[in-house]
Amino acid sequence: MAEINLLPWREALRKKKQKDFAVQAVLVMALAAVLVFLAHMQIQARIDAQEGRNAFLQKQIRKVNQEIREIRDLESTREKLLARMNVIQELQQNRPLSVHLMDQLVRTLPDGVYLDSFTQKGNELTMKGVAESNARVSAYMRNIDASPWMADPRLEVIENRKLGRNRVAVFTLKAKLVNPRTAGEDSQGTEKAP
Repeated sequence: MAEINLLPWREALRKKKQKDFAVQAVLVMALAAVLVFLAHMQIQARIDAQEGRNAFLQKQIRKVNQEIREIRDLESTREKLLARMNVIQELQQNRPLSVHLMDQLVRTLPDGVYLDSFTQKGNELTMKGVAESNARVSAYMRNIDASPWMADPRLEVIENRKLGRNRVAVFTLKAKLVNPRTAGEDSQGTEKAP
């Protein structure tokens, strides 16, 4: 005889499938949560590593910027020292220039010409004086032009005045101070250039 199952087997099968589905869903969600957690940990590890590299680079940038500032300070100090050395060297070279200049002032003065004042600003000489005549002033200018220590005489002012019973020429004369050694070096340097 045929067996007849009167139990609700379809209902039990449906419940079993639902239970299996729920277990599989929980397992999939747990696996997904583990994968998300692992991905998060991986990303966080990369972020931490990059932040570490960024911090290292920032530290190195600050260090290099400090070194750049120190280099600029050293270059500034170097430029100041070079400028001082150049001034000292120029003073050393021009030390005998004053002696030669005074000597040349005496040598270039013709008879009948007297200086009242003499000023020097850089390489510019200004001489004020009195001469017995305009011809004596011209002779003085020729003597200055022939001097190795002075050049380019320019007559600024000349006035004829009466001084006592004599007529005199009161003059202001400008000239350039020249160092024959440096002038010779300059002319040799320009000759070698072509």
